[in-house]
Amino acid sequence: MLTDAAVKKVKPNPHKRIEIHDGRGLYLVIQSTGAKSWAYRYRVGGKSRKLTLGTFPAIDISKARSLCSAAALSTKAGGDPARDRKETLAADDTFERVARLFVERYAKPKNRTWEQTARWLGLAPGEDDPDKLVLTGKGAAARWSGRKITSIKQADVIRLLDNMVDQGNPVSANRTLAAVRKLFNWAEGRYGLFANPCDKVEMPGSETARDRILTDDELRSVWRAVAEQGGPFAPVVQLLILTGQRRNEVAGMEWRELDLPEKLWKLPRGRVKNDNGHEVPLSDQAMAIIEGVPRLSGRQLLFTTTGDTPISGFSKAKVEIDEASGVEDWTLHDLRRTMASGMARLGVSLPVIEKILNHTSGSFRGVVGIYQRHGYAEEKRAALDLWGAHVARLVS
Repeated sequence: MLTDAAVKKVKPNPHKRIEIHDGRGLYLVIQSTGAKSWAYRYRVGGKSRKLTLGTFPAIDISKARSLCSAAALSTKAGGDPARDRKETLAADDTFERVARLFVERYAKPKNRTWEQTARWLGLAPGEDDPDKLVLTGKGAAARWSGRKITSIKQADVIRLLDNMVDQGNPVSANRTLAAVRKLFNWAEGRYGLFANPCDKVEMPGSETARDRILTDDELRSVWRAVAEQGGPFAPVVQLLILTGQRRNEVAGMEWRELDLPEKLWKLPRGRVKNDNGHEVPLSDQAMAIIEGVPRLSGRQLLFTTTGDTPISGFSKAKVEIDEASGVEDWTLHDLRRTMASGMARLGVSLPVIEKILNHTSGSFRGVVGIYQRHGYAEEKRAALDLWGAHVARLVS
């Protein structure tokens, strides 16, 4: 019986393909190039058949045996797994179609930021029907529209990424590679792919951690620009400045999360990145913005254009804010870093800032995080009140 360690050690024969039997019809296939994959061999009507299960190490020995067992049960019941997969491919074989299925069946249930994953693949929720994914005209789905998922090779992936880098988008190229690689890993066992075309493709762009902090003058300009523009994005951006929370958390704010008499925003576990429930005290300035948002009957979302889904379209809104404010080379996430730096400048201690940001690293890493259960509620409120007053002085 094979083990993952043994599979890693198997050397290819440069002159021919090798197959190693693991038992019960499961074979490890080693190409002369060194690529390794799993296959299930069986017989139907006296004829030998082969079903490719996926590549190693994307599919380890345990997963390969599980896939093989499922295929063997189908064979025992009179089925033909290879034929059945081919029939599935006939209906669902284009990259665009598989990308839609990947987002619906994998990204949505497992990733709160599934919309961003969809965008890297070239898909986005429709404006008229947010539950329906539409082509954005960019990304992998646009470049490979109409192509069979099985026809996309490593060279296609590299050309896609090189084109993005040449256009000055190396970070976007990195994100696209991560999304496409995950899609092909998911699709391998379902679509009989012989290899993931993203295997051995390196990140095309170099990345450094951002350290952009807006100056007081820049923060004032951004605040005043969104205030003059008005619309649904203005209160969102202003609350990002005042609370330091993440964009999706603010954009998805619901009335039931707000304890207005206590001036408190209670974020449940499912709404935060690290899955830790989080309470954000609201300064007078934040309360004034929230109380100015019209409350629609029967609607929980504060910031929405459809009534059922949080506000979207931040990329377009950001361009308009840049033009109106004159502030360049910043992101909405930089407002979070700007608040943290500003609080430190005002004398707020690092542990309190990290609690406000809902960080589990830094001061609360490891053993300290296990035994340090102080919630810092009073300290957080004092810090956010101090920051809110500071912002009010800046923009008045």
